[in-house]
Amino acid sequence: MACQCLALCFEKIKECNIRNYSIYLQKIGDAYYLFSYFEYTGANFDADMKKMADDPNTQKWWKETDPCQQPLPETAAKKQIWTNMDEVFHTD
Repeated sequence: MACQCLALCFEKIKECNIRNYSIYLQKIGDAYYLFSYFEYTGANFDADMKKMADDPNTQKWWKETDPCQQPLPETAAKKQIWTNMDEVFHTD
């Protein structure tokens, strides 16, 4: 079930115009944090993210994985899991 759900989530990620998506794990102090990177290729980010959030398979996957994710303290204070980071350097 988990593999099928994850495969369907991969398809939804592509459908929602997310490309070059990676997730990294980093230990900071005594806690582990996830950091992700992706490139958005669509024209309406908010609509695509809503489409993803409304997807039943994505909701199942998030239900399984959200307890494993520890937000940064300032993000947790806002009752959120993810936060955006500012890009400070980029080169092609």
